[in-house]
Amino acid sequence: MLLVLDVGNTNTVLGVFARGAKAESAETESGKAPLYERLAANWRVATIQTQTVDEYGVLFRNLFAMGDLKASDIRGIVISSVVPPLDSTLREVCERYFNSKPLFIEPGIKTGMPVLYDNPAEVGADRIVNSVAAFEKYGGPCVSVDFGTATTFDCVSAKGEYMGGVICPGIGISAEALFGRTARLQRVDIRKPARIIGTNTVGSMQSGLYYGYLGLVDGVLELLLKEMGKETKVVATGGLASLIGTGSKYIKNVDDFLTLEGLRIIWERNVAGKREMPSPKSKAASSPKSATDPVNSKPWPGSKSRSR
Repeated sequence: MLLVLDVGNTNTVLGVFARGAKAESAETESGKAPLYERLAANWRVATIQTQTVDEYGVLFRNLFAMGDLKASDIRGIVISSVVPPLDSTLREVCERYFNSKPLFIEPGIKTGMPVLYDNPAEVGADRIVNSVAAFEKYGGPCVSVDFGTATTFDCVSAKGEYMGGVICPGIGISAEALFGRTARLQRVDIRKPARIIGTNTVGSMQSGLYYGYLGLVDGVLELLLKEMGKETKVVATGGLASLIGTGSKYIKNVDDFLTLEGLRIIWERNVAGKREMPSPKSKAASSPKSATDPVNSKPWPGSKSRSR
C-alpha cells in the first residue's frame, strides 16, 4: 500500500492507496513497480506543529487501526508539505512507525510538468501536486482551485505546463477577520444561506461570507478563462470545495481527492522501473541515488525561468 500525506497550514489529509487485483497480477508478472490506484482510506486531522514524533506516530497508527489497516503493509510514503517546521518530524514518524523513508514533493523530483514561474522554487508543493493531478485527470488547459487556508488558482496550459496562478485569502481567514475586528458580530457557520437577504445578524453574515466569497471566486475565474480560453476545464478541491464549487458558474468538477491523486501520480513517476521503496535500514535507502532522496538544490525538472 501507498501512504500519501498533504500537510497544510490548518489540516493534514492522509490517504492510503491499494492495488486492484488486475493491476497486482500484471505487475507481478512484468516485474514493474507497483501501481496503487484504489483509495482505500482517507482522513483529515488538524495540523499541530508542536506535536512530537511519538504523538503523530500514535495518531497515525490509531487511524490505521480504526480503518482495519496494518502499518506493516505500507511500501511507500509520499508527502506534500507547506509547513517546513514539521518536515523533520514527519520524516522521523515515517521511518520509526512505518519503516519507510518518505518522498517529499520538493525541487529535484520528477513531476512530469514544466514550471514557467519566474522562480520555480517559490511554487508551493501542493500547487504542483494539484496541477499534475488536474492535467492528468481532466486534460488541459485547466485551472485547479484549492479551497484551503488560502484559496489558490493554479493554471496549466494545453501542453501541460504550469503557468502560475492566483493566491487569495481563504474564506476561513476572511471570516476570522470579520469576527475579530467587529465587537458585536459573533462567529457563525460558513454555509449557503436559504436566501441572500438576511433577516437577522447570523443570516446576514452567512449571506455575506458565502455570496461574497463566491463572487470573488467567479470573478477571478472569469478573468482567467478570458486569458486561457473558454475550453479551459476548472476543477475544485479542498475542505470547502463542495460548498463553494457547487455554486460557481465556472467550476464544473469538484474533486475532493485531487491532491491525494496527484501525490500518487508523482510517486509513481519517481519509482517507475524500480521496485518498492526500501526501508531506511536497507542499502538502497542509504544510497545518494535512491529514488527517495530528492535533490534540494535543483529547480523543478523542466522548469523555465522567465525574464521580467
